[in-house]
Amino acid sequence: MEILYKDKDIAVCVKPVGLDSQQEMTDALHQELGGEFFPVHRLDKNVGGVMVYARNRGTAAALSKAIQDNAMVKEYVALVHGVPPQQGDWTDYLWKDSAKNKVFVVKRERKGVKQARLEYTRLTEGDPSLVRIRLHTGRSHQIRVQFASRGFPLVGDHKYGAKDDSPTPYLFSCCLTFPLRENEFKFEALPDWAGQ
Repeated sequence: MEILYKDKDIAVCVKPVGLDSQQEMTDALHQELGGEFFPVHRLDKNVGGVMVYARNRGTAAALSKAIQDNAMVKEYVALVHGVPPQQGDWTDYLWKDSAKNKVFVVKRERKGVKQARLEYTRLTEGDPSLVRIRLHTGRSHQIRVQFASRGFPLVGDHKYGAKDDSPTPYLFSCCLTFPLRENEFKFEALPDWAGQ
């Protein structure tokens, strides 16, 4: 696990694919740095990338408030099948089937349905396409579902229609920007496969 930054209040790291972002990551950070760690956001177990962890309850509350206020900006890179338009700003209604742990795009709002919005830019020509995504909402499986529903499933995302043999989805949290203690922090990292 790569530590990008640490001080008395936060630790910013690159979460490896395969570790749970709540318990396993806090255990790994405790072993590496000592002390307590509080998760304030999450990544799916099969997704890696930049995450921030609070090192005390006060900072956890401040970061949680930043997330609620949409002041934490989360950006991702993904490799998707097909060639989506050069840019997009997509809003959908998503419904999660908890029994199947699967999310679906639905036509209208109803109980349990949440609005989801993202913007993206396609960075490469050809199929598969490398895209950079900015999340405006943090819904479960949001990026995976919004791309798959338009015919561009993520490479390796068999749950949402990919037909390749990659073992995990090609999705990575590449940039995190957030305010804390009257400063703005920004951290970036890219996976090998983004090859920019």
